[in-house]
Amino acid sequence: MKPSNPFLEITLDDNHNLRFKDSRAFLLHLGIRGEIIHTSGHTDDSISLILDEGIAFTGDLPGSTWGEDSMHQVETSWQRIRALNAKTIYPGHGPVRPLE
Repeated sequence: MKPSNPFLEITLDDNHNLRFKDSRAFLLHLGIRGEIIHTSGHTDDSISLILDEGIAFTGDLPGSTWGEDSMHQVETSWQRIRALNAKTIYPGHGPVRPLE
């Protein structure tokens, strides 16, 4: 019989609160070399995962064409990503692309 609700309930009792400054050590414990950084622009609480091999998972961080109100935040976020030597972007929407 197919379950009527295939989704699992999300509970907060076993969440791990991770500070950005601790993300590298946390990820390394999982076998991942990289860090999680704050990349506001789409929303104030957006994050990106930047791997040491030059790959960035940017979620919904928009490109250079975005509303004027958040343009400074978006550009600051892209500067943070570039500073960590990201070369390839895996956005939440759209194709994988090189960082220009």
